[in-house]
Amino acid sequence: MPIPIVNSIASWFLKKRFHQIELFLKYPNEVQNELLFSLINTAENTEIGKMYDFKSIKTYKEFAERVPVSTYEEIQSNIERSRQGENNIYWPTPIKWFAKSSGTTNAKSKFIPVSSDSLEDCHYAASKDLLCMYLNNNEDAQLFTGKSLRLGGSKELYTENGTVFGDLSAILIDNMPFWAEFSSTPSNKVSLMSDWEHKMQAIVDETINENVTSLAGVPSWMLVLLNNVLETTKKTNIHEVWPNLEVYFHGGVSFKPYQEQYKAILPNSNFKYYEIYNASEGFFAIQDQNNSSELLLMLDYGIFYEFIPMDTYGSKDEKVIPLSEVEIGKNYAVIITTNAGLWRYKIGDTVRFTSISPYRVKVSGRTKHHINVFGEELIIENAEEALKVVCKETEAEIVDFTAAPVFMQGKEKGAHEWLIEFKKPPNDINRFNELFDNTLKSLNSDYEAKRQNNITLNEPKIHIAREKLFYDWLKQNNKLGGQHKIPRLSNSRDYLEELLKLNTQLV
Repeated sequence: MPIPIVNSIASWFLKKRFHQIELFLKYPNEVQNELLFSLINTAENTEIGKMYDFKSIKTYKEFAERVPVSTYEEIQSNIERSRQGENNIYWPTPIKWFAKSSGTTNAKSKFIPVSSDSLEDCHYAASKDLLCMYLNNNEDAQLFTGKSLRLGGSKELYTENGTVFGDLSAILIDNMPFWAEFSSTPSNKVSLMSDWEHKMQAIVDETINENVTSLAGVPSWMLVLLNNVLETTKKTNIHEVWPNLEVYFHGGVSFKPYQEQYKAILPNSNFKYYEIYNASEGFFAIQDQNNSSELLLMLDYGIFYEFIPMDTYGSKDEKVIPLSEVEIGKNYAVIITTNAGLWRYKIGDTVRFTSISPYRVKVSGRTKHHINVFGEELIIENAEEALKVVCKETEAEIVDFTAAPVFMQGKEKGAHEWLIEFKKPPNDINRFNELFDNTLKSLNSDYEAKRQNNITLNEPKIHIAREKLFYDWLKQNNKLGGQHKIPRLSNSRDYLEELLKLNTQLV
């Protein structure tokens, strides 16, 4: 199909979709309330609907009082029944697909239901909206003159009892319309390869001679791929390989630790970065402005949102609030009710609202991935921002990191112990540590208070990780690719101890 025709079709779709987006921008809470009751009415004759008498629920207050907030562990038995082929448990249409969660390093996998409704009205709708946002902000974009290089997870799909499970990316690729593969690279065959290391080279071989205009994938693994491209082609930057490359759509993990490394291999100042916020459970938010770190919360994808203020999370005073009650600057745990049958489900992420008109967020971390052993409430957002600042100051570059508490023993104060793998280490690790400590103090008043005169916390302890340590840990645990990652902050020392041990081994 000629490019002008493709652009005309995209422009028509863009205008049509933006009319719908403007509706939830103007009436966000009304759209969310209407969506909630659409979900309730759709599922009223399911097992869950009958258990909580959905037919009689007339207000959000009744819904919140009647339906409990749940974790995966609390609904796992129902999901297992569904995976065995039982229907109409929590959603009226048969659930054929289950996304095997790649967002956790726990040995025990999660299987998140993916309905046909959520595939079409959430995941695929979001992919179209992402293009709409980008094209609306960049009228001279030439995306359709070439192909999108997509980098998904490394797991193939498996069938059991008539249901199918695998990485969400594999499910999306497997269900894409036939014409979508023509605009993407690599081929579905290569995209779905299960051996990550062989797959990486296969992607390089298949894509280096394509006209790639956009990239899509998780920053950590995309960086590995792009460096492999440079190594294979002997080029100095990616624009020499793909001169028409104009945008990278990224999500899954924070981009901050990788920002400077991307700038080094993508030096074109006009190159664009667009962030997305998605997970196995759904597609939640999209960057809707050029050169912005804020993400527009998408309110019409079949997902109803609630939030728990993190200052009450896990306490006897924990409270759940609807979107209409959130405040700018506060950290919230995200609760979702979806068109795949998740009801008031804790997804484990935390967000901070940067705007409430419209509702825009930044992903601030994970409910479990923080350090709060001494009342310091250190979150991933603090750690990543501090490392970004200090790396710029010391001209260092980081590959990955993790941290855990050093627990108090007798009269010995506590501390935070960091294991950092550098691509380019600082000249003086002691100066790096001092700057890092001071930057954390400036970003987090609770941390600053605990560090005041070493009242509770001693200065951080930083270990330099050997090359490829984090990669080797993921490989050893069969977790290469996709959104697999080691928790960067933990209240437990389990991950840190494993990595410290591996750090001393020759592999």
